[in-house]
Amino acid sequence: MNTITTTNFNFPNQKSVYRGKVREVYNINDEFLVMVATDRLSAFDVVLPEGIPYKGQILNQIATKFMELTQDIVPNWLIATPDPNVAVGHLCEPFKVEMVIRGYLSGHAAREYALGKRTICGVTMPEGLKENDKFPTPIITPTTKADNGSHDEDISRELILANEIVSEEDYLVLEKYTRDLYQRGTEIAASRGLILVDTKYEFGKTKEGKIVLIDEIHTPDSSRYFYADGYQERQDNNEEQKQLSKEFVRRWLIENGFQGQEGQQIPEMNQEYITSVSERYIELYENILGDKFVKADISNIDERIEKNVLAFLKK
Repeated sequence: MNTITTTNFNFPNQKSVYRGKVREVYNINDEFLVMVATDRLSAFDVVLPEGIPYKGQILNQIATKFMELTQDIVPNWLIATPDPNVAVGHLCEPFKVEMVIRGYLSGHAAREYALGKRTICGVTMPEGLKENDKFPTPIITPTTKADNGSHDEDISRELILANEIVSEEDYLVLEKYTRDLYQRGTEIAASRGLILVDTKYEFGKTKEGKIVLIDEIHTPDSSRYFYADGYQERQDNNEEQKQLSKEFVRRWLIENGFQGQEGQQIPEMNQEYITSVSERYIELYENILGDKFVKADISNIDERIEKNVLAFLKK
C-alpha cells in the first residue's frame, strides 16, 4: 500500500523545511507553516524503517479535531487543513520543552517507579501504587525537546527555570494550559468510554508574543488511552489494561529486543505486521473521535498534497 514517508515539496515563498520524527514542516515566507503528517512511525525516539498506511491522515485529523474542541480554553496555531495529511498554521517560536501530564502511573513513569524511584522530573510520586493506578492529582513531568535522532530527557520545573529555558512568567502559562487541556481531554475521553491516561503538549509563541498550542494534541502518538469499562476490575485483578495508544508498538519492539539503545537492531516489520498497525491506528481514530474513519485516496499522495496545498496558498 502507498505511504508517504518523506516529502520534497517546493512551495511558493518557501524559506526552509524542518523534518521532525513524523512531521515535515515547510516555512512559507516566515509567516505560515505547512505541516505535513507523514506515515512514519517512531518509537523510543527512533524512526522505524517502514511507513504505516493512513497513519499521517489519522494523526492530522485527530489533532485538528481536538484543536477545534479546545480553542475556547487555549489558543492554538492552526489556520486550516487543506489536505487530510496537512495542517497550516501561524509561524511560532517553539518552547524548548514538552509538557507531559500524567493522570496515572503508566509507561515511562511506571518503569521508573518499578526501579524504586519515587521522584520524576522533581515531582514526588506516592508510595504504594501499582502500575496503571490513578494519581491523587495529575502530575506534570516535562521533557527537553530533543533534536531529531536524540532522546528527550526528563527535566524538572526547577531546572527549566534555573537554566532559563523558559521564563517563570511563561512557564506558569504553560502549566495552566497543560492542566486545562488535560481536563478537557479527560472529559471528552470519558464521553467516548475512554480514560486519557497521559499526554504531552507543545507550545510556541507567535510573532506578537502570544503563547499558543502547536503540533499535535490527544493523538495516539502523543497520548495514552485506556478503555474505561472494566478498568477498576482489571486493576483489582492485577490484569493489564486495554490500551488505545502507541504502547502496543513499543511492547512489540521490546519483545523483539529493541528499546532504542545503541547497538540494538530494529526488528523487521513484515507486511502483515504493518497492516495490523494500520488497522490499530484506524481503531484508535474511531474510538477517540467517535467517527467512522474515511480513507483518503492514496494512489498518489505526494501529488494530492501538493495540489491541495498550492490551491490553499493561492488564496
